[in-house]
Amino acid sequence: MRISEKNWMQVEEFLKADDRCVLPLGCTEQHAYLSLSTDSILAERISIEAAQPLGIPVFPVLAYGITPSFRRYPGTISLRVATYVAILKDILDGLKEQEFRRVLLVNGHGGNIAGASVVQEWLADSGEGMEVRWHNWWNAPATMAKVQEIDPVASHASWMENFPWTRLSGVDAPDEQKTAPDYMAARWQGPERVREVLGDGNFAGRYQRSDEDMRAIWEVGVQETRSQLWV
Repeated sequence: MRISEKNWMQVEEFLKADDRCVLPLGCTEQHAYLSLSTDSILAERISIEAAQPLGIPVFPVLAYGITPSFRRYPGTISLRVATYVAILKDILDGLKEQEFRRVLLVNGHGGNIAGASVVQEWLADSGEGMEVRWHNWWNAPATMAKVQEIDPVASHASWMENFPWTRLSGVDAPDEQKTAPDYMAARWQGPERVREVLGDGNFAGRYQRSDEDMRAIWEVGVQETRSQLWV
């Protein structure tokens, strides 16, 4: 149930019987040969597929996140931490005011993890009667175990994010495995150094694997995300 496909009267009717909703959290940043919206695409799609059988509304993805290290890659837009914190708190305030009481935040971007602490702070200050769950779908236990089972070398912008719905028409990813550069050191030297060290943006590993492998990961991810929806 996409909020974008409902009107306010339908949401009001839903809230008479249920108080659950989902908010996907994404980012707009470089993903090597994949879409700049990869994190947003995956967080929103997995939220919708997980929530659809339960009739739970899914809000539009928050498509911008915290990604300062990639600012030298054109198309990457990073919010300041203070901005992101303020946005999350405003959204949670709005959901509470609308009488949603159980909120699942499905995060698709590692840099957004600061938001998890924000949620805990908001619950302590303003969240009486609320339950808000933070779910990093891609590295949740069952999903990451499936990734590791298929190929233990998996990282940002590598094969593990190369789904049919994050690929770009007319763009072919290399059929090879990339050796890991020293990104962890580069990130403390600024965005220019990060781009110099990372090159195309893949952290490490193959750029693509079979659609069969990707479907297997996706199915686990959907089920694991659904398990967070108070079922």
